[in-house]
Amino acid sequence: MKLLEISGIDTNGAEAVVIGRSMIVGKPMAMLLVAKKSNATVTIAHSRSKDLPAICRRADILIAAVGRPEMVKADWVKPGAVVIDVGINRVPDPSKKSGHRLTGDVDYPEVAPRCAAITPVPGGVGPMTIAMLMKNTLQAARQLG
Repeated sequence: MKLLEISGIDTNGAEAVVIGRSMIVGKPMAMLLVAKKSNATVTIAHSRSKDLPAICRRADILIAAVGRPEMVKADWVKPGAVVIDVGINRVPDPSKKSGHRLTGDVDYPEVAPRCAAITPVPGGVGPMTIAMLMKNTLQAARQLG
């Protein structure tokens, strides 16, 4: 939510689709988006949703947290949508010294040109999660203080 806020993305009245129904990301994100402060219309979808690409194409804001590397393709994304990729997947890559690379649930090179905004993987949601954890830890320490 902080990424949306600091990026100036208006959620009020927006159609949001969250791909993923986990208790860690999917459901909490959907609840935050539908809350009175955010006022988005939210659809929770998953890898077994019927016609998932059509569901995603309705989204003004698309949150990908399904856990499948590069699952979301360009034709799944409405032009001008905001895409937040929460996924982090390790895939084989013989060109890398480690033998693998990290990628998200969104096929970033293919999807990025269609978007008003998109988060990269790595370097998007992960560092923001750490920053928010640090902020919350500091706030908790001050309250104990």
